[in-house]
Amino acid sequence: MKQKKHILTAVLSAVVMVASLFSVLPVQSSAAEIAHDPNRNVQEEGVGNPFNFGERMAPEGTSIEELRAINHKMTVQQVKYALYKEIDEHWDLISLRFGQTDREKVYALFLGVGTLESTLGGNGDGADIETAFSEGFGVSSAHAYGTLQTAVTAFKDPGTSFMQEEDVPELEWYDLTQSNFYDAIISNHMGIRKIIHFIRQAMVDYDLQGYQIVRGALKGHNTGWANYTGDDDGYYANYPDEGAALAQWYYEEGHLYDNEFAWTKAEVAAKQRAGNPWADWWYDKEPSLEPVSEQPQPKTTTAPPIVTTSAPSVTTTVPAITTTAAETTAVETTVAIETNTLMGDVNQNGSVEIADAVLLAKYLCCEAELTEKQAKAADMDFDFKLTAKDLSRLKQYLLR
Repeated sequence: MKQKKHILTAVLSAVVMVASLFSVLPVQSSAAEIAHDPNRNVQEEGVGNPFNFGERMAPEGTSIEELRAINHKMTVQQVKYALYKEIDEHWDLISLRFGQTDREKVYALFLGVGTLESTLGGNGDGADIETAFSEGFGVSSAHAYGTLQTAVTAFKDPGTSFMQEEDVPELEWYDLTQSNFYDAIISNHMGIRKIIHFIRQAMVDYDLQGYQIVRGALKGHNTGWANYTGDDDGYYANYPDEGAALAQWYYEEGHLYDNEFAWTKAEVAAKQRAGNPWADWWYDKEPSLEPVSEQPQPKTTTAPPIVTTSAPSVTTTVPAITTTAAETTAVETTVAIETNTLMGDVNQNGSVEIADAVLLAKYLCCEAELTEKQAKAADMDFDFKLTAKDLSRLKQYLLR
């Protein structure tokens, strides 16, 4: 099944690469004043969501036709600010994972990706861009939608033929439904989540360092693999490197907040493309997988907000967990949550050992009981229930 997924994504990637070679149309422009308060300290506060986007573009239950019509009418400027809204709500996490403290550079990088994927709505479709859907909704792994062309594989439970991208517990993981998939705001959220997934893959699975981590993550967003391909620079030149050059253009030429956009390979970014935008412009500090407590601040909404916390409040058969979980994966050593729980330390002796896996296995076989604190430490995937998946993650950590 994995092979099938990567064949499909590789085919789409090849199409994108070939198309980009011929997309040399000039920049388009339309005057627009900045939408946010110019007195805001953007680096500290963000832009403030001046278009009042909610956690959804429209209330759940809105027909797909109406939802897509709303997305379709978005201006280039609105498409940009919709991206910024999601970046601002999760800035601490994004800054840490991307290794970038300049908020406007992160804005610009996502504009670069949006240009590669959809030209930021400047093609007349707003945020209503859909690809690879000929086989039906959710069938093709490359079926993608929105400014960042977020594939169905980013969503929760997309089907047994797709690999689950379940390693970003700090961000809401939306179920694959048409209502979620065709919502431009949720699509942005899931696109950011997907790229963070590939940042983790670049660091954990492929030991990349420096700007190669984010560079590899964008390659992963395009191809499904964040690995370094050495001399085969075609994987880079036509996607992550082009995206970074376009990002530098948006940033340096003052087009973060207006209605201007570029096309892939546009001559306007020739100067930025001639250098190394990663080493010369982007690189700030080393990306990190350190835990971060996400506390998003939803702005004024036009629909009931969906709070993007790391886990829902759910009562299950295990003792209730009421704290917000910080990041955890099978390869990390210790992860603290708000109660200073050492994840994996099921027997609460201060370290993570084989005995913890044994105790969890006995609990799952109804041969032992756990206290509330032990249950918190055993909930390795933060879904508020103890299953074989938690035991599997604990075993994977112990093996590494």
